[in-house]
Amino acid sequence: MSDPGESKLLGPAEIRDLAELLDLTPTKKLGQNFVIDGNTVRRIVRVAGVQPGETVVEVGPGLGSLTLGILETGASVVAVEIDKRLAAQLPDTVRALQPNATLTVVRDDAMSIQSLPDAPVRLVANLPYNVSVPVLLHFLEHFPSIQSGVVMVQAEVGHRLAAVPGSKIYGSPSVKAAWYGDWKTSGNVSRQVFWPVPNVDSVLVSFQRHETLPDTEEVRVRTFEVVDAAFQQRRKMLRQSLIPVFGDTQQAQEVLERAGVEPTMRGEALTMTDFHRIGRAALGA
Repeated sequence: MSDPGESKLLGPAEIRDLAELLDLTPTKKLGQNFVIDGNTVRRIVRVAGVQPGETVVEVGPGLGSLTLGILETGASVVAVEIDKRLAAQLPDTVRALQPNATLTVVRDDAMSIQSLPDAPVRLVANLPYNVSVPVLLHFLEHFPSIQSGVVMVQAEVGHRLAAVPGSKIYGSPSVKAAWYGDWKTSGNVSRQVFWPVPNVDSVLVSFQRHETLPDTEEVRVRTFEVVDAAFQQRRKMLRQSLIPVFGDTQQAQEVLERAGVEPTMRGEALTMTDFHRIGRAALGA
């Protein structure tokens, strides 16, 4: 006999039925790969540490697989969905399977949303690879109440987010993510738990927000400009790769020296704290 709790989640048949009901054909352009495995959904929620009574924000809930897994714990969900059909259907799906759950659907673009009806403490999402990093950075910047979370992303993106200085995959996403928190990979996800089956591997990435650097938005923006320049020409020494930011080699060298960073180093060797010092030095802070 099947576990009666399973009826609270969506299975492969229910996912396909919903897609047919909405006349929805998943597209690669939108990164639409829906999770059809309840065990994977519960694993994500468990890794995220979702607790009863707290508010979780989910980005791109799609047909509701992960939404139902979060709600099952007794947490409330604020779901941000840009697709009109999906946003309209989600409350009906939740009502049918978990009538007492607390769900709020916000129809908006996750890349530009500025406010939420509640202050979420966690972010849990299955993110399309082409927007995963910008979406994460946007939410961490604009919603400081988010203290932790788990996202399922393309393996390549996930490993970059969690990369450390000195590794070949350490880059701009790694540093910018580290501005807000500590990141780690938390396990692989089989391609077979998605419909349609993607042609890339996925991983879970966990984050815990650390103390926000006591600084201005101007310093953050300047620091991120430095980060982007450093990795656009990652094989060059900083005094050369930062010319687009500071104008010439001499200016770049002076800023780096004020920041206490060796001008002959490369961006891949610097920590987020090093980049922060360069951003401050660039503004005379």
